[in-house]
Amino acid sequence: MSVSEVEFSLAELMIVAAAEAWRNDGELLAHGIGTLPRLAVSLAKLTIEDGLLLTDGEAYAIEDPVPLGQKQENRALAGWMPYSRVFDSVWLGRRHAMVTPVQVDRWGQGNISALGDFSRPKVQMLGVRGFPGNSICHKNSFLLTSHTKRTFVEGEVDVVSSVGYSDKRWPDGMKRPDIQIGLLVTDLCVMDFGGPNHAARVLSLHPGVSFEDVQAATGFPLLKADNLHVTPAPTREQLAIIAKYDPNNLRASALKGNPPGIRPAAAA
Repeated sequence: MSVSEVEFSLAELMIVAAAEAWRNDGELLAHGIGTLPRLAVSLAKLTIEDGLLLTDGEAYAIEDPVPLGQKQENRALAGWMPYSRVFDSVWLGRRHAMVTPVQVDRWGQGNISALGDFSRPKVQMLGVRGFPGNSICHKNSFLLTSHTKRTFVEGEVDVVSSVGYSDKRWPDGMKRPDIQIGLLVTDLCVMDFGGPNHAARVLSLHPGVSFEDVQAATGFPLLKADNLHVTPAPTREQLAIIAKYDPNNLRASALKGNPPGIRPAAAA
């Protein structure tokens, strides 16, 4: 299907691209943190990896995702899933989360804590939360709604909240664990850290975006994947599933102005 056969928003394109992060994961605990990642993991569960285990966010495992803005009511429960069992899955590496950092650097380190000098930050945010342990214990993918040099920074992130491929901050004699970073989905492209020595590389470009556009918006050098391509457009089936699990269209407010998935330059 060509990108012109169905209308879709940039948010919906990102949801579909993000769902691919869980492809071939098999049976594990899958979490999407934030509006678009949560819709992405729901889509992945229903169309890509049936073995993914979801939770209702309270105490139960579920097979049918909970629509955004609704509670888990009158739905089939797959089992008991209190926080103790969630953490068992985390510590055993049986979890793949998609997180939404505000900064990412060339080593894949993420920041959700503060911007500026940590002793006197310009902006105070969440703190590191569970990022340090999660990034060591299990695989994580990223979703960022604004791809700029302020988010993909030139040097190290202001506060290293999640571990990446840098050895800089590990104590002497301590070996960095085997870190797993999956896909990075942004409003410009899909990336990963699959280049030589975990260099960042662009896997696909959203319609109307060039590699030069992405590089100009990134504070560190990028590589082109050998099979660099245009990010696939959502199908009608995928859009219907997204609409079903986002009945209040919360996805429309995830990106400023709710831009279309096909940018004017691509549609001309």
